[in-house]
Amino acid sequence: MNWINIMTRLACVVYISVVVNSCTVSYKFNGSSINYDRVKTISIADFPMKSDYVYAPLATQFNDDLKDIFVRQTRLQLVNRGGDLDIEGEITGYNQYNQAVQADGYSSETKLTITVNVRFVNNTNHDEDFEQQFSAFRTYDSRQLLTDVQDTYIAEMTKEITEQIFNATVANW
Repeated sequence: MNWINIMTRLACVVYISVVVNSCTVSYKFNGSSINYDRVKTISIADFPMKSDYVYAPLATQFNDDLKDIFVRQTRLQLVNRGGDLDIEGEITGYNQYNQAVQADGYSSETKLTITVNVRFVNNTNHDEDFEQQFSAFRTYDSRQLLTDVQDTYIAEMTKEITEQIFNATVANW
């Protein structure tokens, strides 16, 4: 082998190793994109029930789930008020509607919906502030009573809504 071939191969090896080392992929498995140098705290106010139909365990379940997702999936410290990020709002809807009607005129499916109004303030970057509604729904057979399905569906829907809020506030999706 001559020196030109050796130098060419050595140059190729160096080039490939530089390219491979410079191409890195970074994943954040919690889905958040928080600059922890600037954002260290979050305050989450309890969301009161402001809907026409009130089911007391809903507010407790929602408030616990919302705080829990931020505590589990971020390094933010939860404070009572004045956080770098501030979330507040109210549960504006807990409704059920007839979704489908059978040939005999009776309802065959009922749709249960939860709607939450959220006000988000990023005290380190007010360009990210917003007020937005989030909702989730489930349908169930109208032969079932709401009391038979509501606890299961509330748990599912509050989880879904809190994930939507998390994604809108700190995941920047």
